[in-house]
Amino acid sequence: MEDPSYRPAYSRSQIENYFHLISLPQRYREQALEISKSDSTDQQLEFLTSLQQHQLANVPFENLAIHYSIHHTVSIDADDLYTKIVGNARGRGGYCMENNCFFGTILRTLGFEEYGVGGRIADAVNGSTGGGFGGWYYCLLPPFSLLTYHVSQKSKELIECHRSHMVNLVTLASGQKYMLDVGFGSDCATRPLPLTNSLETGDVLHGIGAQQLRLIYSSIEPATSPDQNLWIFQRRYSASDEWRTAYCFTELEFLPRDYGMMNYYTSTCRTVFFTYAIIVVKLVMDGEELAGEVIMTGSEVKRRIRGKTEHLVSCKSEGERVAALERWFRLRLTSEERRGIRGTVTELKG
Repeated sequence: MEDPSYRPAYSRSQIENYFHLISLPQRYREQALEISKSDSTDQQLEFLTSLQQHQLANVPFENLAIHYSIHHTVSIDADDLYTKIVGNARGRGGYCMENNCFFGTILRTLGFEEYGVGGRIADAVNGSTGGGFGGWYYCLLPPFSLLTYHVSQKSKELIECHRSHMVNLVTLASGQKYMLDVGFGSDCATRPLPLTNSLETGDVLHGIGAQQLRLIYSSIEPATSPDQNLWIFQRRYSASDEWRTAYCFTELEFLPRDYGMMNYYTSTCRTVFFTYAIIVVKLVMDGEELAGEVIMTGSEVKRRIRGKTEHLVSCKSEGERVAALERWFRLRLTSEERRGIRGTVTELKG
C-alpha cells in the first residue's frame, strides 16, 4: 500500500534544469542542495528570496491550458507540471495551484520542511468594501485588482464566481515559519513572509519598488467566532497608501486530494473567472531586482515598470495574440494548442 504521506520529488538533473530555466545565479546553484541544512536562517532567506523572485520572473502566472488545449483541463501532477514548465521549455507556467504545487515540489526536493495550505480570496481584491472573504472555492470577480478586463454585459451579471488559492509554508533553521507564494499574479508576495503578526511586531517587507508587504493574524468578518484567527496577506503600493487585503490562509496542511478537488472546480466551473477570461502575468527583473510586470488580460497587453504603465498592444485576432504571447512573454504555443481555442468564448475572431 502506498504511504499516504508520500510526496513526489524531482531528480538532481531536473533541479539543475529548473535552475537553468529560471536563470538562478550560479552562487545559489552551488549551495542549493545543502542550504536547507544550514543553521543560518539569514542564508536560507537569501536563497529562498532569490529562488522565489527568479521563479516569478521566468514562470508566468497563466491559465492558458483551460483555453489553448484540446482537452481544456489542468493537471497538478508533479511530473506533468515539470514537463509543462521545464521539460518542454516553451515559457509555460500555470495558475495558483499549478505554480505553487510545482514550487512546493522544488522546495521539498531541496530538503526544506514544506507543506501547502489553502487560502480564501478577499472581496477587496475586486474593490468591494466590507472586509469579506470567499470560501475555499468562492470569490468575487474580477480577481485581480491590478488588472483591467472588459467583459460583456452578460458576463457582468455573473457577479459571484468560485476561486480558491494555495500557498506554501516553510520552516527555517530558527524554527520560524514563512509563507512563499508564486501563484497570485501581479499581486503576489515577492519574498518569503514570516508568520508573525505585523500589528504586534511591526514587520513590513518590501515588494516591487515602493510596495510594502505584511502578514497580520486576525479573525475575518464572515466568521462567527472572533477567536478563529487566520493569517491575512496585505500589501500597499507605498508607505503613505492604505493596506489592501489580498487573501487569508490557515496553517492546516491541505492534502493532494484537497488540491485535486479545488483544481478541478476552479478549472471547469463555467462561472469561474478563469474559464472565460485569459490571464497571463510575468514579473520583470532588472539585474537581480524585480522592477515590474507584463500583463495580458484578454486581448490587451500592458507593461508596468517602477510604477509607470505602458500599453503595448491590443490583439484583434488569434494570430496577433499568439504573437504577443511569444514577443512579450516568450511563451510559445504548439499548433495543437492554438487549435484548441477554436469555437470557445475566449477565441478572438477578428
